[in-house]
Amino acid sequence: MSCGMEQHRSLQELMAVRREKLEVLRRMRVEVFGGRYEVDGSVGEVVNGFEVGRVVRVAGRVTAHRDMGKSHFLDLWDFSGRVQVYVNEKEVERRLLEVLRLVDIGDFLGVCGEFFLTKTGERTIRVKEMEFLTKAMRPLPDKWHGVVDVEKRTRQRYLDLIANERSREIFEKRIRIVRLVRRFLEERGFVEVETPMLQIVAGGAAATPFRTHHNALDVDLYLRIAPELYLKRLLVGGMTKIFELNRNFRNEGISRRHNPEFTMLEAYWAFADFEKMSELVEEMICTVAEEVCGGLRIEHRSEDGEVKRVINLERPWRRAKYRDLVEEAVPGWFDLTVEERRQKALGMGLDLTHCQEDYEVTQHVFEKLVEEKIVDPVFVTHCPKELIPLAKLNKADPSTIEVYELIANGQEISPGYSELNDPDLQRKRFEEQSGGEKQKLDEDFLVALEYGMPPAGGMGLGIDRLVMMLTGAETIRDVIFFPHLRPEGQ
Repeated sequence: MSCGMEQHRSLQELMAVRREKLEVLRRMRVEVFGGRYEVDGSVGEVVNGFEVGRVVRVAGRVTAHRDMGKSHFLDLWDFSGRVQVYVNEKEVERRLLEVLRLVDIGDFLGVCGEFFLTKTGERTIRVKEMEFLTKAMRPLPDKWHGVVDVEKRTRQRYLDLIANERSREIFEKRIRIVRLVRRFLEERGFVEVETPMLQIVAGGAAATPFRTHHNALDVDLYLRIAPELYLKRLLVGGMTKIFELNRNFRNEGISRRHNPEFTMLEAYWAFADFEKMSELVEEMICTVAEEVCGGLRIEHRSEDGEVKRVINLERPWRRAKYRDLVEEAVPGWFDLTVEERRQKALGMGLDLTHCQEDYEVTQHVFEKLVEEKIVDPVFVTHCPKELIPLAKLNKADPSTIEVYELIANGQEISPGYSELNDPDLQRKRFEEQSGGEKQKLDEDFLVALEYGMPPAGGMGLGIDRLVMMLTGAETIRDVIFFPHLRPEGQ
């Protein structure tokens, strides 16, 4: 018999034992899948409110059960923490003991009892009452080894969160990061808004959208690739400081840095520019890092605890021109002809399959030889105008735009720019980007610009990538609760 079959059989045997216990509990008229249970807070909140003699009510999942003969110690756990509970056979009713012997690791219990300190100083609840809340029909992963299979961890995130402290730590930080970003902006007068996820024209970025159809209106719609054009409509409408924490969708590849749906912050500030937005995002990330990480030096460690890299967020952050960085990586690059650049890139082993234009070849060189090697944050400025058709041209060099790309931890974290508000020039830039396909133009947005949009600065911030940087996660799958995967078995 194969090892896999033995493991499968073992699981089935364990589940059969649990089902037998389930039937015994039902014959005892125990409500095995209970309902409402009044508690004094989460496990963590109850433990933090410890006071000897205080009577508390708490509920959680059983993660340990130590039978000492005449007494029992159990651990109750939830995402906020763990608490030990103690059952003395002389102090509780016989029926409670009969139920206790049918409890498995993974079951949910509610208990009521009095706090005391054990001889070892552990905060513990002396149980007086106990109620069954849920019977777990499957055993949990081995607590010592957790869920080590990477695909299983992401496919069955619920097991990953139960078994792996590192995963819980990452997601706890993610929750805090989002909360702090929102608070930071609100404290500076920005208001949170919501814009459509279903759009007639997929605009605001160059990406392949997901397409769907609305039956009642009989129109094709797209899941948004960016909220930008709707947020700018709000600037036209008189709002001056706005932001949206949004979900974006792009029907493109999956990689260490990319997921088909992801979380972005976009913010717009009337009468500002890309310089003010860069100052805003620098202050924001430093503020968040100090609160979540305790400082501005972020250590990324391997699984065995060895420091792999340190990201230094100490201000001020470096600012460098796009052209200068490319020249540092490939001296003499801009002295080459278009064909020579292409041949040189191919000679460096770069895949140019999707690079049709010269600026796309240069951008690919930038991504592979510059961006992926940057660890500490760098604001890359004076980018080629072809990269972002929604940004203002640089007055001193009209071949570039008033933009920054914030690179850190080997990837773009945040783009920001001075927003283009000239409706005629915007139409021309859209037409150049779309190759003359009229149906790709957002005419309503262009009409809105003709009513007048104030000069403004705008910025985006990839929340998933920010979390990766601040937690040391190696892949975007580790910072999204439920990343997209191929169907199991494919």
